[in-house]
Amino acid sequence: MNTLPHNHDRNIQAILGMMPDGEKFSEAASVFAQLGDGTRLKILWLLCHTKECVSDIAAALGVSKAVVSHHLQLLRRENLVTGTRSGQEIHYSLSNTDEAKFLHATIEAMFNITCPSTNIDSQN
Repeated sequence: MNTLPHNHDRNIQAILGMMPDGEKFSEAASVFAQLGDGTRLKILWLLCHTKECVSDIAAALGVSKAVVSHHLQLLRRENLVTGTRSGQEIHYSLSNTDEAKFLHATIEAMFNITCPSTNIDSQN
């Protein structure tokens, strides 16, 4: 641990002792980067609330299937979404990872909404 040039009696050495390593910060930055694109954010928002195929996501968002596929590939790489094959289609949903759950909560807070899937699930 580095010794700081000034001692301001602020407990920073103890705080620095708890700091995650650089790789953990890089992983977190990569997860946060997924929120940096409006289309990807819309896809995440949608998949927080439903399971859907590429064609329906594209139609719902008014973008091409190629655009949706590209964004889904990035989200899958970060383990934020998963796909389940159903015949010829793959239905995508939010992953059950801590990072995906965190983004779900962040997205809800950002848009000041409560997840409607709880109400939908209880009706079925």
